[in-house]
Amino acid sequence: MPDEEARRQFDVNVFGLMDLTRQVLPHMRAQRHGRIVNISSIGGRMATPMGGWYHATKFALEALSDALRTEVKPFGIDVVVIEPGLVSTEFGGIASEKLLAASGNGPYSELATAMAVGMEAFYRPGRGPMAPASPDAIARVIEDALQTKRPKTRYAAPCHAKLALFFRWLLPDCLFDKMVIKQLNRRMK
Repeated sequence: MPDEEARRQFDVNVFGLMDLTRQVLPHMRAQRHGRIVNISSIGGRMATPMGGWYHATKFALEALSDALRTEVKPFGIDVVVIEPGLVSTEFGGIASEKLLAASGNGPYSELATAMAVGMEAFYRPGRGPMAPASPDAIARVIEDALQTKRPKTRYAAPCHAKLALFFRWLLPDCLFDKMVIKQLNRRMK
């Protein structure tokens, strides 16, 4: 990935969000109450091939949220992280296009093509329990995180996101990597 695209992803997913947080914190500290809800991704707790820079931004957001949560708790401020899995948006198509533009003709072309095909398939509607969530479903999770008296630290949604994070937590790195590689090899045949 070109450096300018990697920087753009960090600007949007990390620096922009933290700038907004800095702007609201003085008011929240003064009123000794508030709730910051950061939108991450299951990609902030697990990484897949060809998505290193995107995942790095989401891992960074997770770490910043964890640190901020303990820093602002004495002021009565909660920090919550929303970790969506697949959501019915244009993300899959846009990400696969950018992936093929960056890596579709180089030494990673076969892997890039397999990942692009996989992304488009994953984001396709009608996949039963593994179907992408509607944006409204994620909005309801955010609404719950905002309105509940004692919010959880993290909200993964929909069910496939919770399942993916459970397997990532359960499996050692070597087994998780083998599982990912096995899935990629199926697509590359």
